Amino acid sequence: MNTSSTEIKEKIVMRNFLSERINNLAESETLAMANLSRELKAKGHDVISLSLGEPDFNTPDIIKEAAKKAIDDNYTYYTPVSGYLDLRQAICDKLKRENNLIYEPSQIVVSNGAKQSIANAVMALVNPGEEVIIPAPYWVSYKEIIKLAEAKPVYIAATIENDFKVTPQQIEKAITSKTKLIIFSTPCNPTGSAYNKMELMAIAEMLEKYPQVFVISDEVYEHINFVGAHESIAQFDNIKERVITINGVSKGYAMTGWRIGYMAAHKDIAKACDKLQGQITSAPSSIAQRAALQALKCNKSEIQSMVETFRKRRDLVLDLLKDVPHIKTNIPQGAFYVFFDVSYYYGKSDGLTTVKDGSDLCMYILNKVHVAMVPGSAFGDENCIRFSYATSENLLIEAVRRIKNALAELK
Repeated sequence: MNTSSTEIKEKIVMRNFLSERINNLAESETLAMANLSRELKAKGHDVISLSLGEPDFNTPDIIKEAAKKAIDDNYTYYTPVSGYLDLRQAICDKLKRENNLIYEPSQIVVSNGAKQSIANAVMALVNPGEEVIIPAPYWVSYKEIIKLAEAKPVYIAATIENDFKVTPQQIEKAITSKTKLIIFSTPCNPTGSAYNKMELMAIAEMLEKYPQVFVISDEVYEHINFVGAHESIAQFDNIKERVITINGVSKGYAMTGWRIGYMAAHKDIAKACDKLQGQITSAPSSIAQRAALQALKCNKSEIQSMVETFRKRRDLVLDLLKDVPHIKTNIPQGAFYVFFDVSYYYGKSDGLTTVKDGSDLCMYILNKVHVAMVPGSAFGDENCIRFSYATSENLLIEAVRRIKNALAELK
């Protein structure tokens, strides 16, 4: 038996020993496309990767200095599971100052990134067999976290014509006796859409009728917002006790590798998440927490130039995409993505490759012109692909040029 056959057999046998939980878990398609990009780059190809949601800015120096000082000051011991008290107080201060939300430190849990905060909340709230409503398009990990909790994702389609946002009527239609939770992001990954105050108020008023339904509001892109004041659904007292607000420092402060996210929630939910986190990871890095404390105290001018750069890039990409035939876009109001409809090209071929769907199209573009994007199926919309503009203007111009040329060959 040759080596490849042996490896295949070993994989099949090992899969039989792994839990159904892990066998049923999908790999993150954003990370998968990033890995494919790295493989092509390693082979000497000039790849432009637009797949990962990561700011291409360095962490501000004042934040890095705080981390260095924390090491010198011996912040090197275990911290409380929910995070240092002064960090949790700073989060409360931030929520009051920027969002007019009142929380106490006992209602805050600091975690290893907003992803863990979301997983904590889902695991603490949802029982096997219960339903979780997810407006689609959605961030890739929502459905997999829900599957890990042995719950059932229930999807609501939000269309490009409605700016990829759902209405209270759509949500209410999806609610059943098994519904426990609704989860969404604003500004949204992957669409950049942001709910305004009136839209959130209408959803909150509808949810008043369903006291068993909780809300996870993922607001990690809050600061990358092009339309003015960010709005949180937790501002409405009629449902505040049932809202878990998720945020972090990764996107707004260019701190993805520091791995600091947090939640603000009812005391009982926060306590439950503290208990869960205490058994899985305990607190995040003590040094990263001190850096996050400084980030939350930063003057907004520290990040405003980054936001303005993203706005310029968004406008540039939207302008460039106008010259690409047969695609449709909305106007993203935040984050750093364009989620555009490419369904016109399904069924088309360049003579060698036939594109059946968004996954095929992404692989075609990656192999043909070495631009990496993520298929919309990863986010619950088969018609679209996600383009991250978290890179330089020169690379964005070149990427759209390559995409346009590749699409022109599909007949």
